[in-house]
Amino acid sequence: MLNRRPEPAERPRWERVLEFARSQWGNPVKGLFFLNASSGHLPSGFVQALVSLGWTVIPVAGPPEIKVVDAAIQKTLGALLHRTGDVMLLSHDADFVADVRALQDGRRRLGLIAFTELVSGAYGELAAAGLTVFDLEDHVKAFNVVLPRIRIIPIELFDPERFL
Repeated sequence: MLNRRPEPAERPRWERVLEFARSQWGNPVKGLFFLNASSGHLPSGFVQALVSLGWTVIPVAGPPEIKVVDAAIQKTLGALLHRTGDVMLLSHDADFVADVRALQDGRRRLGLIAFTELVSGAYGELAAAGLTVFDLEDHVKAFNVVLPRIRIIPIELFDPERFL
């Protein structure tokens, strides 16, 4: 989206994601943050920051041909089938559509947090069946600055002050 490394103000405020999830549905929240640790190293400052904000950091590793973060998320979504509670997934990736569909059992609320213009069209059917899609910038308010996104803005959400 930026075509460069983000400036500090352009990085997500991860605490706002947890706050949003808590306030949206009024439930206790357990935020899981998966990191690819296949290199054998962790970004310790980032990990410490996430932990201090209330995230559970889960470093996963594996061979290069496996998308280890995706695999860990898929395993986690599968494990949630046997638990109660609402689920919010922060991703735009179609790799999780089947797993989210399996969770769409009428017993829980399901949410997807993403840049809405990047959400895979494969989630459309799930949204029509009750999956709520939240925009990381507009709904979650995860950034301190307006990001240079080109997207369709519903007129009721359009704020000209953001562009002046």
